Amino acid sequence: MRKLIVAAFMSLDNVIQAPGGPEEDTSGDFRFGGWIVPYADEAFGRAIQKLFSQPFDLLLGRRTYDIFAGYWPHIQAGSSNSAIADLFNRVPKHVATHSPDTLDWHNSHALQGNLTDAIQALKQQHGAHLLTQGSGDLVRQLLAAGLVDELRLMIHPIVLGRGKRLFDDQAQASAFTLVSSTSTPGGVLIAHYVHSGEVRTGTFEE
Repeated sequence: MRKLIVAAFMSLDNVIQAPGGPEEDTSGDFRFGGWIVPYADEAFGRAIQKLFSQPFDLLLGRRTYDIFAGYWPHIQAGSSNSAIADLFNRVPKHVATHSPDTLDWHNSHALQGNLTDAIQALKQQHGAHLLTQGSGDLVRQLLAAGLVDELRLMIHPIVLGRGKRLFDDQAQASAFTLVSSTSTPGGVLIAHYVHSGEVRTGTFEE
């Protein structure tokens, strides 16, 4: 059975919108696009390389898919991003979309039928783990359905105040175990959590 891993750049107040650039997603008049860029030091780069070092299939929402498909296939060989570009261009990409006939990026596959059922079926298959990038709407549905096995969070030391968030009120109550954590010189907390069951409660009263 394959694991479903949610990887996300997020702010201290849980915002994940438009981390990579000013024009990535301006909906809701979001004006802080590109907020991870000032923190992209060598330690940050090593964390990204580690994330992509194990075999994976990409699991993407349609908006993120279109952003990626318009960028990664056009990276020039030998550039600083060429290794990730080669990887993303090669791996299978499973996409939540209502327009499956418009998936032109190499090795792209539309999720068929009910989204939760389709992803459950993918998880039951043998093969590489499923890794999300961006895809906030999709990830929130995955969290609501309790399908997430691991969280790989890069938590940035900023409060954005507004924007699309990773966790909302529909997320299924779940407990996670912290497997590892480290921080970059710029203050980005890199945390790896594994799903560990139901939420437990207690009392301090005697």
